[in-house]
Amino acid sequence: MAAIDHYINTIIDQGAHEAHTDGSATIEAHHLLLAIAAERETTTHQVLTSVGLHHRAIRDALNREFEHSLSAAGVSRAAFDLPQPSSAPQRPSQLGASVKLALERGFASVARKKDLQPAHLLLGILQAEVGTVPRALALAGIDQADLKARVLRTLTDAGE
Repeated sequence: MAAIDHYINTIIDQGAHEAHTDGSATIEAHHLLLAIAAERETTTHQVLTSVGLHHRAIRDALNREFEHSLSAAGVSRAAFDLPQPSSAPQRPSQLGASVKLALERGFASVARKKDLQPAHLLLGILQAEVGTVPRALALAGIDQADLKARVLRTLTDAGE
């Protein structure tokens, strides 16, 4: 198994754990982003932490995004005693649409599988223009263009 296969399997497995903790039936892109942040020995983790996006900060941003989405529907989380999500009965194994699109976007620019790097997966997640991840990053005040540029620089530096 190639190193990239091992990395992707690890991130998807950790993403499944994140989804299970959230009570989600599918693994979505924000679960993979959390998994990448939890994977401490990678360049992608370093890129995220360079802009203050460690695992806890991403989780907090996702929570703010959830509260913001509720408020857009006229629901105040503070006004109700909403229970914490319960873990799903089984660990999800299905990839959601946002993960499938992130994989397609991230790997589209690579001609050969042997050229794939972990940063391609992160780039695919960050290239989403709509959805949970871009909303959460915007609410956290992250300069998403700068973050994508940092990821692209790691790909360029690794290719030299």
